[in-house]
Amino acid sequence: MSATPKKTILFVDDEPNILSGLKRMFRPMRKTMKFRFAQSVPEALEVMAAEQIDVVVSDMRMPGMDGAALLTTVKNQYPHAIRIMLTGQADDESIMRTIGVTHQLLTKPTDPDVFKQVISRASALQDLMTDEKLKQLVSGIDSLPSLPETYARLQQTMQNPDCSLADVAKIIEQDLAMSAKILQLVNSAFFGLYKHINSPTRAVNLLGMDTIKALVLGVGVFSEIKSGPSKIFSISALWSHSMATAAFAKKIAGEVSEDQEMIDHCFIAGLLHDVGKLLLFSRLPEQYEQAVVMAGETDCTLDEAELRIFGTGHGEIGGYLIGLWGLPGPVVEAITFHHRIDTYPELSLCPALIVHVADYIYFRLNPDKCIGPPPELNQQAIERTTIQDHIEDWVELCRKIKEQEGEDDG
Repeated sequence: MSATPKKTILFVDDEPNILSGLKRMFRPMRKTMKFRFAQSVPEALEVMAAEQIDVVVSDMRMPGMDGAALLTTVKNQYPHAIRIMLTGQADDESIMRTIGVTHQLLTKPTDPDVFKQVISRASALQDLMTDEKLKQLVSGIDSLPSLPETYARLQQTMQNPDCSLADVAKIIEQDLAMSAKILQLVNSAFFGLYKHINSPTRAVNLLGMDTIKALVLGVGVFSEIKSGPSKIFSISALWSHSMATAAFAKKIAGEVSEDQEMIDHCFIAGLLHDVGKLLLFSRLPEQYEQAVVMAGETDCTLDEAELRIFGTGHGEIGGYLIGLWGLPGPVVEAITFHHRIDTYPELSLCPALIVHVADYIYFRLNPDKCIGPPPELNQQAIERTTIQDHIEDWVELCRKIKEQEGEDDG
């Protein structure tokens, strides 16, 4: 059996001392990865033209073409490569120039352990996608599409000089794509808040009005859906399902754990667990509608229909993208494995399992909202844990949340 090819990481910095430090830092990882180093953008592009580079880590400020321009070129010419910006600049202009072309932002100096973890996870994510065309599609996306209606509401609200952070946060929380992008930004080490912020409201409060205005109104980082309206696939229904699953997952997590970080991970994973559907529908609408029709007219689930048409499912695609953006590992794993929970390594009472159960409960309570047959609990996985006797109790807890939501809507 042939060994898995080593991933190749390219570091670009015009300061020789920085490159020397990076060589020393990553020397212990040479058995599993290959490293290349370039002192300028032209040199970096020569390296990329000569061999496949899997991850590019570039400094921001360099003479001539800077890091943002380099990563823009990489995004266009080598969309499979994961793009990471390493910079000492923490000003708004830097954020605006890099947010559209980077998957992650890291500050100088970066904690070596954090840096190694980021590189290791980025390399591992390269193996997640099996279809090369889909890998290139996902890697080339800098922001998920947002609902046009929500985008317009946010623009209108922010033009009001009396608009508050609470007003902005309330709108952002209603949109899957905006929530994901805001969380990507605030969870980057660029803000010194590595992996701690799991709430869009907290994120908006930490970023502040000026940064939010620049992101939304200045560069339009939250792009609108490019495909036209569909008669057979509803984005608003997808969002309703995502919000309910997040609430269910958070409630279940609170029943079994007092670990607030774990509870937060369950909520955000529930919120984003179907983000791959949004990505597929917005970028490949005709093929995705084929999957929806297949699930509706046959006995296969929507996830099984995706596998037949795309060779992979929305869980893997969503997990790949959210992993690129640097959200916490348990969130990425929950998104990736929520339909493949029996293949989760060392399964325990983790966010992946809780989201799997929350997703099942949602469609048990709302069978008419499922495309194709509703998902079932993976009994093989459930039997490996101690939760079997608690499922019905959790169904009732979630039923109460649904009823409360209905009362609030009324």
